[in-house]
Amino acid sequence: MRKFLLLLVTLCTCYSLFADVNLPNFFGDNMILQRHKPIPVWGWASPNEKITVLFDHQTKTTKADKAGKWMIKLDNENAGGPYILTIKGKNTITFNNVLVGEVWICSGQSNMEMPIEGWGKVMNYEKEIAAANYPMIRHIKIPNTASSTPQDNIPPADWKVCSPETAGDFTAAGYFFARDLYNKLKIPIGLINTSWGGTMVETWISRPAFEKSDEFKDMIAGMPVLNLDSMAKIKKEATMKRIEALQGSMEHVDASTWNESETNDNDWPLMQLTNLWETQQLGDLDGFVWFRKTVTIPAEDAGKAATLELAMIDDNDVTWVNGIKAGSTNGYNIKRNYAIAAGVLKEGKNVIAVRVEDTGGGGGVYGDSADMKLTIGNHVMPLYGEWHFKVEKIAGGSASIGPNSYPTLLYNAMLNPLIPYAFRGVIWYQGEANAGRAYQYRKAFPLMINDWRKRWNDGDFPFYFVQLASFNAANGNSNNGSTWAELREAQTKTLSPPNTGMSVITDIGDSSNIHPKDKQDVGKRLAAIALHNVYGGKNVYSGPVYAGMKTEGNKAILSFTNIGSGLAVHDKYGYIKGFEIAGANKIFHYAKAYISGNTVVVYNDSMDAPVAVRYGWADYNGNDNLFNAEGFPAGPFRTDDWKGITEGVKYMVGE
Repeated sequence: MRKFLLLLVTLCTCYSLFADVNLPNFFGDNMILQRHKPIPVWGWASPNEKITVLFDHQTKTTKADKAGKWMIKLDNENAGGPYILTIKGKNTITFNNVLVGEVWICSGQSNMEMPIEGWGKVMNYEKEIAAANYPMIRHIKIPNTASSTPQDNIPPADWKVCSPETAGDFTAAGYFFARDLYNKLKIPIGLINTSWGGTMVETWISRPAFEKSDEFKDMIAGMPVLNLDSMAKIKKEATMKRIEALQGSMEHVDASTWNESETNDNDWPLMQLTNLWETQQLGDLDGFVWFRKTVTIPAEDAGKAATLELAMIDDNDVTWVNGIKAGSTNGYNIKRNYAIAAGVLKEGKNVIAVRVEDTGGGGGVYGDSADMKLTIGNHVMPLYGEWHFKVEKIAGGSASIGPNSYPTLLYNAMLNPLIPYAFRGVIWYQGEANAGRAYQYRKAFPLMINDWRKRWNDGDFPFYFVQLASFNAANGNSNNGSTWAELREAQTKTLSPPNTGMSVITDIGDSSNIHPKDKQDVGKRLAAIALHNVYGGKNVYSGPVYAGMKTEGNKAILSFTNIGSGLAVHDKYGYIKGFEIAGANKIFHYAKAYISGNTVVVYNDSMDAPVAVRYGWADYNGNDNLFNAEGFPAGPFRTDDWKGITEGVKYMVGE
């Protein structure tokens, strides 16, 4: 969700035009190189120029090719340093304070990008920053950049040495992951943070991968190979057609009276709030949109002071009640809470008008529907549901191209330039932006993992990801459908590719905040996987995983793997929460459950013939409490394969 200025750049790859030796901008002082692997060092120079690289006790020489490109692979190194990395051609480049250790790529959307301090402010962030004295941990943030074609370089960026002065800007999940690794391994840990808030998985996949995919090859064939300005023009034209189909011509739109209660909005289209408009009628629109809702105030509440809450609004808003300004807020992740003065509300019909500005990425009203309400004394009036809306203005020019406007944009600009930098593995936290296409994520997410592995040509390197936390996106559950539950299932199925791992964090989410503050446990659980799978630890690293079901009378008996020292319930009375059970009619009911040895017995006294069981199958499932004795939670699952609400929803270019 986090907003950044989109850098619409085309980085010059014609480095052979310059006589000086150059390297990609992520080579620099304080960098960390991967141990126990050949270390690629590469760049550009004059054609046929002799290049010498010196590092530790190594000296290697090559010549630039006819295009001025060159590469040297240093021999394997053990962890250590600091060293000096020197590159000599007609000029000399020197990088100081270089370490050798373990390098991990940190990628995904806002929950990976979320810093320790800054806009994130994780749990106990002040204490965490004060204690962040780890000079062996280094971090580089790849600038948020999009490109329509694969790039060879990134904008300037620096490696930062971890200290209380610098750690606040580190990826929080990545930092806590690195801290756990360092405390166990005592070797340098490098983090390459290439993440961008609100981004969908399709923007991180290369075009060749799409072209070879049966699922996506028709989609990518419709994507033009153009520069970003041309793409912006095409996108704006498509957006304009979509809006005109909803509300007519945009040629003479006059919004000067849209804040007034007398304005007639009966012919305005309707949108469900709280849901971002990218998942609804407006698609990937950046600009200004008005929302209006009429509420009826009884005589006993007329004239009283009140409180208006509008969940969160991406990005900025100005809000009126009956034509009187109630307040305004800039910031996509701030709850809207406006005091309505006495005398503003009247008996009968009252109009709430909200002008929303979206500067890029997600747009509209989102968050917990329970946070959309008008409170007058003890009277609470829910405001979620249908609102009238109308577009006032579309953002113009290149700025209307965001990271999600087309596929491949971030692969091209934020991943391709890193290849073939040597690293150990990837940690990934993403999926929120793909929940509406959760079923297709079963294909898209493994496609991305396999694509990255193919591009690096470094085998099946470790790829560990975070399952979506609990969050009340849209009150989804088993009976009305849950996009978030289906996305979590797609993530679980992505454990089938080799050398993957998943961190379950449903127990540390927040019903009303898509960015949970507890990133410490996120990093700790990711590190547990790496310590076991990569570094030879004997630790437990996963919670219980559903393995099978059998029925005995009215009871369903579930078996699990990864139970560690045994199944456990985080409840002082021993009650297991989160289970549901259904019969042949496919209607789910609350279920009682208890642990029996290494199984869980699930039942409902009114159901004689159970057919299916679900656990944690909801947008928000933070109260579910089945764990193993080591404290790792069981992941959500279902025993049925009944059709969900996202099956058949496909990604289309420009939507």
